[in-house]
Amino acid sequence: MTQQIGILTSGGDSPGLNAAIRGVGKAALGHYQMHVIGFRDGFRGLMENRTMPLDGGQLSGILTVGGTILGTSRDKPHKMPVGGKILDMTDAIVGNYHDNRLDCLVCLGGGGTLKNALRLKKKGLNVITLPKTIDNDVWGTDITFGFDTALGIATEAIDRLHSTAHSHHRIIVVEIMGHRAGWLALGAGIAGGADVILIPEIPYDVNIVAEAIRERARGGKPFSIVAVAEGALSVQDVAALAPAKRKKKEDDTEADAAEIVYAGRTLKLAERLEKLTGLEARVTILGHLQRGGTPSAADRILATRLGTACADFIAKKKYGVMVAARGEDTVPVKLEDVGSKVKTVPPDHSWILSARRVGTNFGD
Repeated sequence: MTQQIGILTSGGDSPGLNAAIRGVGKAALGHYQMHVIGFRDGFRGLMENRTMPLDGGQLSGILTVGGTILGTSRDKPHKMPVGGKILDMTDAIVGNYHDNRLDCLVCLGGGGTLKNALRLKKKGLNVITLPKTIDNDVWGTDITFGFDTALGIATEAIDRLHSTAHSHHRIIVVEIMGHRAGWLALGAGIAGGADVILIPEIPYDVNIVAEAIRERARGGKPFSIVAVAEGALSVQDVAALAPAKRKKKEDDTEADAAEIVYAGRTLKLAERLEKLTGLEARVTILGHLQRGGTPSAADRILATRLGTACADFIAKKKYGVMVAARGEDTVPVKLEDVGSKVKTVPPDHSWILSARRVGTNFGD
């Protein structure tokens, strides 16, 4: 019997999503003669049974297109806004899975998507996930698609900001995405030659950062680039957030508490550095620029590799896994093993060690 698979994209959009949809779809259709349908707008579309056929016509010409042709949302099966209330719509999702006679549901997303896919697996559904996020923080895979493109965008932004920082003798504070992990800020900071890099894994002391900037000024360089991850925490922030972390029970509790601390922190950092150094400070928040546009060649290749491997696993009925990149191989990782783990930057990672060797300050 011909296998029928469904595909959805969930969470934030990311370069390479369409390439991954294409990789899964074309391999499933052409190589394995499966039927493929897409669900619009993530788990909400699955709950509302909003489908679209993913045939050769739909999959043609999308390799280089940013975003996702399926649309996306952050709605969770067990916490779905419906009629002004937050309801558990898992049973409706399970019903639509069976009504569409699916043999497998493919979920493209990051950490939140993995958790939701695991919940559906525990309800008896056959699920496979592909790791997508510009943050590169999904545990169990060497890299996520979307990261390489965002890294290039953030690096180019730092490159461009160097000239204005130099011309006006300013501190330019560049906020780069990354709530829980600093891969993007770290990589872009190194590649762009940032003088200071602040990431969530290394709590910083603003006085140490200010002294490094003053030292540069005394050495005849009255300008500095500070690359800061949006989730970077000062030592004071860590202390303030500790009670919220202790109260964390599950899911988004910690994230919601952390958002309160994150709000406006980069602006406050710039103000503090201006007072401590006597130099003008300006803030550039890259925000969603990092998610948009044409995916890089590396992301297109990675998304295609993972997508076609996903079709292979479905054909072998290898369900309940995430398709991970390991070197040049693609391997299945059990969803239970990925769980709620986050791939953070180790303090002794080669990138950090190299950055320190060239004089980059981490505020510690």
